[in-house]
Amino acid sequence: MGVSRRSLVISDFIMSFMWVWSSVLIKMFVHKILGYGAHDLKGEILKHAISVINMFLFALLAKAAKGGAYNPLTILSGAISGDLTNFIFTVAARIPAQVFGSITGVRFIIAAFPNIGRGPVLSIDIHRGALTEGILTFAIVSISLGLSRRSRASTFMKTWISSLSKLTLHILGSDLTGGCMNPASVMGWAYARGDHITKEHIHVYWLAPIQATLLAVWTFNLLVSPSKDKEAKKTEKKSE
Repeated sequence: MGVSRRSLVISDFIMSFMWVWSSVLIKMFVHKILGYGAHDLKGEILKHAISVINMFLFALLAKAAKGGAYNPLTILSGAISGDLTNFIFTVAARIPAQVFGSITGVRFIIAAFPNIGRGPVLSIDIHRGALTEGILTFAIVSISLGLSRRSRASTFMKTWISSLSKLTLHILGSDLTGGCMNPASVMGWAYARGDHITKEHIHVYWLAPIQATLLAVWTFNLLVSPSKDKEAKKTEKKSE
């Protein structure tokens, strides 16, 4: 029996809430509790190691929630290739639940730790920022689609590759846009700052990643579908 749509929406909200909290708690643990400086190499290595473990935990949570997610791009890439009803449900219910979960999470964070920071901030111009987030998103969506087709690979290996890929891309873009690749999470912090409806936020953290996701899905289907058709034809010939 499949999971109900209401359960998916609730799972999306809870996981998005937990995701914004997890990133803050990791930084607090490394820098405030353990006392590592902002640019301490050992501290950065430890923070990244914990981040990978954290992504494994959220992968387990997603499996336990039977499809729950904290990133709009994750579910959008699947909805694009699905039927119209699922696409509408994703855009009209699941993504808003993720956004609301992130906003709620950030509000609780700021209430508990007023001096925690401002979240990811664009440090370059809007055009380069949009290009950066677009390239990072295209890369991670393509990797995720590729892993989803590797049926022989273990869940552990898929999660390991996905986690390291996300971490690597995050590091590459962290000094430019924050390397987020997660519009809902960024929206939570932007809403708290009051700049969630600015041109920079919409173009860099929403339009560019969504366009990159659409391009990645289209490119992947264009490259993978012909090969699958060839394999199907070979199988038919052998059966004959």
